[in-house]
Amino acid sequence: MRLTTVAAGFVTVLIAAFLVTPALLSIVAGLTVNYARGVSSGLTLAWVEQVWTGYSGTIWRSIAVAILTLLVDLAIGVPAAYALVRRGGRLARIIEEFVTLPVAVPGLALALALLIAYGSFGTFRGSMLFIVTGHVLYTLPFMLRAVIAVLASLDWRSLDEGAASLGASQWQRFVDVIVPNARPGILAGALTVVTLSIGEFNLTWMLHTPLTKTLPVGLADAYASLRLEIASAYTLLFFIMIMPLLFALQWAAGAPDRGARA
Repeated sequence: MRLTTVAAGFVTVLIAAFLVTPALLSIVAGLTVNYARGVSSGLTLAWVEQVWTGYSGTIWRSIAVAILTLLVDLAIGVPAAYALVRRGGRLARIIEEFVTLPVAVPGLALALALLIAYGSFGTFRGSMLFIVTGHVLYTLPFMLRAVIAVLASLDWRSLDEGAASLGASQWQRFVDVIVPNARPGILAGALTVVTLSIGEFNLTWMLHTPLTKTLPVGLADAYASLRLEIASAYTLLFFIMIMPLLFALQWAAGAPDRGARA
């Protein structure tokens, strides 16, 4: 048993190192004066400053798109998951599979469909909300599935009927009983939605305009047209801006367990 534990730990560390090393090398490249000469050329924040001056808007826009996407997914996905679980049966499964279709469709195809349907609406097409619409279609199934999975593992019907016997309305039962018990699924879905929205490139690349670039699109432009040091500094700023948000969601997801232990 001990040997198995040691072997599993070694494999885990090896895989983590394999995944983290490229990111660390990219961060170091963004802080070096000349990547070709390596760290021996000296360290500088000039590339970071240059990226922040020229591309900070894409970082803030990515965070805004992710937050708006999350809010819409919460407003639609949580009630929809509850309704599907309550309804049950073949129709609910068909609806769930239909909602999941955007995940199976390539992002470029989904973006093309949105362009065909709404591309003639000039104001909407040129706004950040157009990108949010695409991200909602892409990420909503993950929120829906996460909440459905948690509700399916609970005896939600007994909780719902117990609250109803005390005179609670259906809305009160949903807000005061279902949502608190579904919190682990909601937080897991929120983490997935934010992560996918911030990193989504193919869909955003088709939907963006020169005035609505997000972080992945700006990063691709930097890699294609600027020095490698600038593109790597872009990656460093990405980590600085995004990691606190992801850690906050992880902390929120673990809050119930910490409260139970206390």
